[in-house]
Amino acid sequence: MSAVSALRETAYRADGLLKANPDYVQALRDLGTDGRGEVLVAADGDQLLGTIMFEPWHDHSELARGADEAEVRAFAVAPQARGRGVGKLLVEALVERAREEGVSHVLLFTHPEMVSAQYVYRARGFERFSERDWEPIPGMRLLAYRLTLKD
Repeated sequence: MSAVSALRETAYRADGLLKANPDYVQALRDLGTDGRGEVLVAADGDQLLGTIMFEPWHDHSELARGADEAEVRAFAVAPQARGRGVGKLLVEALVERAREEGVSHVLLFTHPEMVSAQYVYRARGFERFSERDWEPIPGMRLLAYRLTLKD
């Protein structure tokens, strides 16, 4: 898990996403270690290119509000692997995992600055879900997106 944690931190730092909340680094590194989610990775041989986490709803979910919802967490692509379709493959793998679990909605938060990630999400069919936008700390606005798999 340490390679995944390091990749997450590297990618988030490269995009300046930890400046507003430097304390988030440990939470980011720890996601998936408590057994609540499933960490998916993309690799080329022994080189880790990206990671994403599928997290079904649980009592402490940040965004999901019921058993028919799941969250995307800790989506990160190594800076040197960007522009190669890694993000698209990871998001598609996560959506397939959600289908296997019978989830109706896949939700996620993204920073307004994460324009590339938002492009990948929208291309896969995610839509803005502004009624669940969140400001976990003053000045840090997170945008919610949702993909409906079944009604």
